[in-house]
Amino acid sequence: MNFSPTQSISPNDFYTAPNDATGASKTRSRRPCDSCRRRKSRCEIVDGAPPCVLCRFHRQECTFLEDPQPRKRKAASLSEEEHNSKGEAPRRAPPPTQEKLWVPGYSPADAPKIRQDQPVDNYANLKGPSLLKKTLGLQNHRHSRLIGSTSQYEQLLLELNDYHNKEEVPVGLSALRKVNALDTAFVLSPDDGTRNHEDEILDLDAIETLVAPHGQALIHLYFRIVHPSFPILHKRVFLEKYQRTHREFSPPLLAAVYILALNWWTYSSELALLPKPDVPRLEKLAFKTMNDIIHRPKLSTIQAGLLLLQRPEGDSWALTTQLVGIGQDLGLHLDCSSWRIPSWERGLRKRLAWALFMQDKWGALVHGRPSHIIASDWAVQPLHEDDFPENAADEDNEDGSTEVEKGRALFCEMIQLTEILGSILSNFYTLKTEEEFRQRAQEGVRWLLEKANPIQSSLKHWFDNLPPSLRMEDITMRKLSSTGYLHLGYYAVGITLHRQIIRSLSSVDDPSLRGICRQAANARLKSAMEFVKSLRPEHLQSFWYSASKYCFALIGTFTSLLWATAQDKEEADLYKAKLDEYRWTLRLSSKSADFLERAISMLATSTGVLVKAIPEKPNPEFILNRHRHRMMSVPSSAPQIHSDNASQGHSIMYEQSESEAYEGRSPEQVGETPSPNATASGEWNADPLWFGSAGQINSIDAVYSDHNTPNLTRSYLEMPDMRHLPNGYNFHGFSGCGLTRESGD
Repeated sequence: MNFSPTQSISPNDFYTAPNDATGASKTRSRRPCDSCRRRKSRCEIVDGAPPCVLCRFHRQECTFLEDPQPRKRKAASLSEEEHNSKGEAPRRAPPPTQEKLWVPGYSPADAPKIRQDQPVDNYANLKGPSLLKKTLGLQNHRHSRLIGSTSQYEQLLLELNDYHNKEEVPVGLSALRKVNALDTAFVLSPDDGTRNHEDEILDLDAIETLVAPHGQALIHLYFRIVHPSFPILHKRVFLEKYQRTHREFSPPLLAAVYILALNWWTYSSELALLPKPDVPRLEKLAFKTMNDIIHRPKLSTIQAGLLLLQRPEGDSWALTTQLVGIGQDLGLHLDCSSWRIPSWERGLRKRLAWALFMQDKWGALVHGRPSHIIASDWAVQPLHEDDFPENAADEDNEDGSTEVEKGRALFCEMIQLTEILGSILSNFYTLKTEEEFRQRAQEGVRWLLEKANPIQSSLKHWFDNLPPSLRMEDITMRKLSSTGYLHLGYYAVGITLHRQIIRSLSSVDDPSLRGICRQAANARLKSAMEFVKSLRPEHLQSFWYSASKYCFALIGTFTSLLWATAQDKEEADLYKAKLDEYRWTLRLSSKSADFLERAISMLATSTGVLVKAIPEKPNPEFILNRHRHRMMSVPSSAPQIHSDNASQGHSIMYEQSESEAYEGRSPEQVGETPSPNATASGEWNADPLWFGSAGQINSIDAVYSDHNTPNLTRSYLEMPDMRHLPNGYNFHGFSGCGLTRESGD
């Protein structure tokens, strides 16, 4: 789904406009009815007798009993307040009354009653204890932007005065805030005057009205099920603000929390039997307001965007790209460990930064696009236990909740898995590496396998050392488990590596080497398919990461690749049958998980038509020599692709993104969770040996080296530590987050 809604939305689509924008008085031949006066609408009476047109439409009584309200003094304009005698920033306009609010589906009289409390304008003025008093990224009246080293502000000037001993340095209506003893500083600018800021309270009231009176119950659902395994909010901060009023939030963030929580509507005993709110209208408001707030970026902007991307149909590369840019505006790519901001905000910034890192890398995989986050501009430190404010004591014991400490461990492990994915993308799917593949096609696949060896070793080491609590069979009674998306991501990362190897096989390679590569790919496919069959309702009903539907579809896409490159008819028929079997599994599983319908649609789009081009009788000669044909078709004067080591761009050979079109179907879950220790004797092998699980273990040496290198099998099995992987991000979170592993680092 694209970031922008299909139709443009203005505030007037949801709220009535004032009668007179100029403030001039109007003379009326008669007074308006009470309802039209309240809604400030033109009162039209047909045939000279009530009811008026609007009262007739809303099927309500048309009366003329109420006296007109006293006229209010016109509010000062922004330019007038900017030049007031005290030089103060313009004040926020008073919130609208309930009568001014109009939400589709409700007449003003019938709209649910919501709180009318005025939001806090400046958290520094709050009386009593509050987590928000010293916040940098979540102020309610100002937004912050990082001062970069090449901006119009000379950083050396910030060092000439003792600015670090001052809270802020006024600069007109804005202020400079230095957050450490070095040169890291932000410009704090008022929200007033930014695009559509005057509509923010109206938007928030419309969002709250759409879910009223169930807002509190939905927030409870969100923190029970979504938050533990995707902890990008600060629960106490969120609840503190909501306790005062819903009007203190960023509109798209409030809408996004409600939208995600609505996926588990039936998991609330007080909501299950009630009609659900209008989700499409919530989404419409969320995207309309998201377009507004990017001009006054805050941490809540990143939170809202990330949550909107987790919707089953929310995948958007355009929105991901915008969020990366906003994150850099907010300094999320920097090390905030020593900043003079509240400790809870330092932890929140780190969690948000790594969540943004994951969204960028998995989005690059899903869409086949260049990643925007590069190692040379990434200084975020690894997460530790202190960066997570909740623990087991905060866990909800209600049926269907998610375990807090398991969710924390899952989040950290997903970051590490994403680092391995980033290494694969930068080493195998950039324009530079694609050009290198073409130039070295005559050397065969051996050099590519040598390049893949350390990454595959790190991937296996990651899997073997997962904490016991994150194993698929570790399920607590009456609790949901999101470990499914972590393990699915593991198979997707492995398939992404195998995918490039299978594509690169050619007639130059020894037939036995080609056979080993294909056997290894088949073993990986078999494990992935068995994993999908093993998913239980506790997995399928839980929160799934945004890339999951792609990962499910990728297994089918990989099957089609093995089918298209089959060496004989028997092998081709085998993979054709596997693809049909996998489609059937997804259809069954979607009975327990609606988001799998998206995966079925993606798979139908990516393979439904394209596999018809696969000949019934394979043509291995064409498949194995296509690299040579391609090289012959490239002019000798073709330009070279230059890139620094950090640049990342996906392969031009990638298929079109599988998430561009959707047609849903229904599947159901079958099967039991297999043991990760099961052997190859007919049971599921959780992680087959690289290029050797299909039986020819003695041939692994031929894959990774020339024939003069002895004992390569042994050196492969002695897996290197993940932190030695040259990926540049250096998360190495094995010891962070309070994780317990089966073997140490």
